[in-house]
Amino acid sequence: MRIGVIGTGGIGAALTYKLGTTGHTVRVANTRGPSRLTALAERSGATPVTLDSVSRDVDVLITSIPLGRLPDLRPLTDRLPAGVVVADTSNYLPQRDGRIKDIEDGMPQGLWIEQQLGRPVIRAWNALVQTTLSDKGRPPGAADRLAVPVAGTDPAAKKLVMTLVDDTGFDPVDAGTAEDGWRMQPGTPAYCTDLTAAQLQKALALAHHETARVRREAILAIMSSWERNDSFFDDLVALNRATAGLHRLAGDPGS
Repeated sequence: MRIGVIGTGGIGAALTYKLGTTGHTVRVANTRGPSRLTALAERSGATPVTLDSVSRDVDVLITSIPLGRLPDLRPLTDRLPAGVVVADTSNYLPQRDGRIKDIEDGMPQGLWIEQQLGRPVIRAWNALVQTTLSDKGRPPGAADRLAVPVAGTDPAAKKLVMTLVDDTGFDPVDAGTAEDGWRMQPGTPAYCTDLTAAQLQKALALAHHETARVRREAILAIMSSWERNDSFFDDLVALNRATAGLHRLAGDPGS
């Protein structure tokens, strides 16, 4: 499959590597230009390109940049052919993105993203920390294989993105439509808690909109006091799991 990736932070770089080394043809771009992507290109087999050309001749375009910067991509997504599937990995983090009134008023992040990009969008890989994505993928059928929620309204586009999730080493779990995507947003039991497919389905059902907002703010406040050390992402997963009370899930290792 021909895939364009915009963004080379932890998630974008991991996706570029995983998709590029599983047989896909990947073009990757960031705001700093292709000359800064040489090492990633050598490791992944991806082709570094400019932002203006990353979406040319692709079947899927993956956006992996801070949510607050997504409106900057509108000129690019306006040029995309209708058949190109757009997937997004971002999350609303007010301390980074600023307060976005529509989201603060209750609009699901998936719908807000679609408004900014002007087309249907599938959300995937946003409910993983970057070390889980890069290090914890497993072959299909592995007993310890973790899962990724995937939300979007277009069934065919969602099915295609779910095959890519599988290629990155995770079981895809249908998390509903763009409106349902709030169940995988920061502060929910499904967000960055490293769950199997069966556990993730239960976690999605446990989500509560107002509770998620409170949890998100509490978790971000705690994180703001942490130093970025080798255990940062493991600690973040543990914090999310504890805050969500995932010991209630049947079969959870902490139950």
